[in-house]
Amino acid sequence: MDAQRQTLAEMIEQVRDIPIYHPSIEQGFFPILEKPEIARGFPDNWMTPRLAEALKVGEAEFVLSTGTNHARMQIIRPPFFLLKSYYQLWSEHPDIAVTWQQNCQRVSITTVLATEHVARLNAKKRGGEAQAHPSLEERRLDSRTLYLNLRLDPALWERGDVERMLDEMTAVQQAHPLGAYHLDCDSYHLAHLVRKALDWGSWRRFPKPASIIHAYEYTPKNVRRFLQRHFECPIIDLFGSTELGYLYYSDRHGRYWPYLDKMHLELIPVEKGSTVYSIIVSSLRNPYMPLIRYRSGDCAETIDGSPDPLRIRRFCGRERELLRLERGGVISQAELDDWIADATPSIFLYQLHLKAPRQARLLYTTFDNRPVDPTVARELRQRSLEVAGLECELEHREHIAIGKSGKYAWLVQDSEMTGQGGS
Repeated sequence: MDAQRQTLAEMIEQVRDIPIYHPSIEQGFFPILEKPEIARGFPDNWMTPRLAEALKVGEAEFVLSTGTNHARMQIIRPPFFLLKSYYQLWSEHPDIAVTWQQNCQRVSITTVLATEHVARLNAKKRGGEAQAHPSLEERRLDSRTLYLNLRLDPALWERGDVERMLDEMTAVQQAHPLGAYHLDCDSYHLAHLVRKALDWGSWRRFPKPASIIHAYEYTPKNVRRFLQRHFECPIIDLFGSTELGYLYYSDRHGRYWPYLDKMHLELIPVEKGSTVYSIIVSSLRNPYMPLIRYRSGDCAETIDGSPDPLRIRRFCGRERELLRLERGGVISQAELDDWIADATPSIFLYQLHLKAPRQARLLYTTFDNRPVDPTVARELRQRSLEVAGLECELEHREHIAIGKSGKYAWLVQDSEMTGQGGS
């Protein structure tokens, strides 16, 4: 209890001069901080003399959140805030710290938006404009990190894209004294690259990494299985966000461990009686924009169903993307993913399209490009009907389009899908 009081006192002291928190301090109560409230009056609602000076001298900067499942949110943070959080976890992780200590290069295969951001930073340093097709050095974030992807949709990578990325990865590997490198990725992007390398006879050229971290979105069980089947090194998941840094990391067996330096978490049921929890974060990690009781928008489940953040067993998707059932209850991305992974390992991408309150289509692609067996389709339809009350038809696709943020949506209202169908 004394430690909790001390933490609260530290938080109040650190936010005392920040305008957005003045009403809370006067009332002696901090309500949950929502994203629209952060944006209202920004940046004046966060401005203090200390922050103004930090912005002036370059110790703080304005950035945008990814906006994967919500409107992009402008925030203020120290330069390389998220990267430093990543590096610290990599350097301390019990399964992969060795590759940090060996000074392995980090090769990143994730959204094209990330590559474009790095290219803009480098262009700004040169006093010029970012190129449409940035060179290798223009895609280098710092001395240890290089970004590869130059296309929005990895499913549309062509042979030339794949060969270029394999060549660049090989060059990084060969430049290391031990022939080692660290692969950072969005798990979907890496799975696409592996599939294409296999299909086009280039897998033997794929330089095998010494360690892998995926850290950009929810990783389905089948995607994780696929990656584990093709890579022998540890594959680690990090959970975090642009505005918070990283909060949890998995070990190589998939168990999550907290990394809550200067943070406090609350888990609040997304609805009464639910064991799916909304994550509420109080964080002093970012000195220029401390967030008190901030709703991150992510959901989690615990080992025992309790609201204990130290017992989180998995992160199960975004709160905004929960499927709320007519008869009560919710279905998260992780629950649908359980149904799919239990039924078959062959499904790769999937999207649940709600056509009406009790009707849906499940669009899916497979790792082998073949439709699932009829028995698998029947099992998934039956599960959907029994658990969610949905009459669900399955539809195999060769392609499911990625969103403009470079991430996949698992739940879609058909009215949202104009121009985004598969092919």
